[in-house]
Amino acid sequence: MTATTPAVEAAYRHCEDITRSQAANFAYGIRLLPTAKRRALSAIYAIARRIDDIGDGDLPRDEKLFQLAETRALLRRLPTDRGGDPVLTALGHAATRMPIPLAAFDELIDGCVADVVGRRYDTFDGLVWYCRCVAGSIGRLSLGVFGAADPGPAAPLADALGVALQLTNILRDLVEDRVDGRIYLPTEDLQRFGCTLELGGSGFTDPPERLTELVRFEAARAAQWYEDGLRLLPLLDRRSAACTAAMAGIYRRLLARIAADPLAVARTRVSLPGREKAWVAARALVGRTA
Repeated sequence: MTATTPAVEAAYRHCEDITRSQAANFAYGIRLLPTAKRRALSAIYAIARRIDDIGDGDLPRDEKLFQLAETRALLRRLPTDRGGDPVLTALGHAATRMPIPLAAFDELIDGCVADVVGRRYDTFDGLVWYCRCVAGSIGRLSLGVFGAADPGPAAPLADALGVALQLTNILRDLVEDRVDGRIYLPTEDLQRFGCTLELGGSGFTDPPERLTELVRFEAARAAQWYEDGLRLLPLLDRRSAACTAAMAGIYRRLLARIAADPLAVARTRVSLPGREKAWVAARALVGRTA
C-alpha cells in the first residue's frame, strides 16, 4: 500500500470539496462509503466533472477537442505521472490501491467528443453506445473502487446501471439539451411517435399526446435497464451496495416521476427535494432499495 503524504491528503480533500459542491445526486450515495472508498470515488467524480465541463463549456469547438485530447493524454500517464495536479494526484494514488480501470476514461472522453461534434443517434443501439461511454464507464470505474466477489458478471451490470442513469438524465434534460442544440433520443423513435423536439415559444411544438407517448416509451426502456443493473447489488459489500442503491434509487424515483407526468420535462427540470434524496439514502443504508 502506498504512503499517504500531505500532498495526497490535500488532493483528496480537494476532490471531496468538488464532489460535495457539484454532485447534487452523487453525493448522497458517496457519503455512505468508508473513507478510502469515498475519497477514491470523489477523485473519479472530480476528473469526470472536469471532462464534462470541457464538453459543456463555452469554448470554441476546436479548443474543446484540444483540451479533451490533452486530458486523455494526462490520464493515460497515470498512475505514475500525476503532473502536480491535485485531481490527478488523488486519482493516481487511488489507482495504486484499488483496481480502478483507468482506460474507461477513454470511453468517457469519446462520449464528450461526440457531444462536442454534435453527433446524433439514428437507433437506440447508437444511443446505448453513447450512454455506455459517458455513464457506463463511470459504473465500471466505480466498481474498481467498490470491488466485487465475482468481478466477471459485475462489470456488465455496473455498465447497465450507468446506461439507466444516463437515459434518465436524457429524459430529464430534454429541453435544456435542445436549447444547446442537442437531441439524444434516436431518430427512429422520433419518427415512430411523430415528434421533432422542435422548440416554440412555450416549449416543444410536438402535439402533447405524441410527446407523452414518446417519453413514456423511453422511460419504460430506462426502467428495464435499472432492473438489469440493480442485480449488481448482491455482488457488492454492504457499504458499496448502499452507495450504489442510494444513487440508483434517487434516479429511479426521478424516472418514475417523469413516467407519471411526461409533459413535466417540457415545463421544468424535474428533480427530487433534498429530504426525499436523504430518505432514499437512509433506506439504502439498511439494505432497502427505493
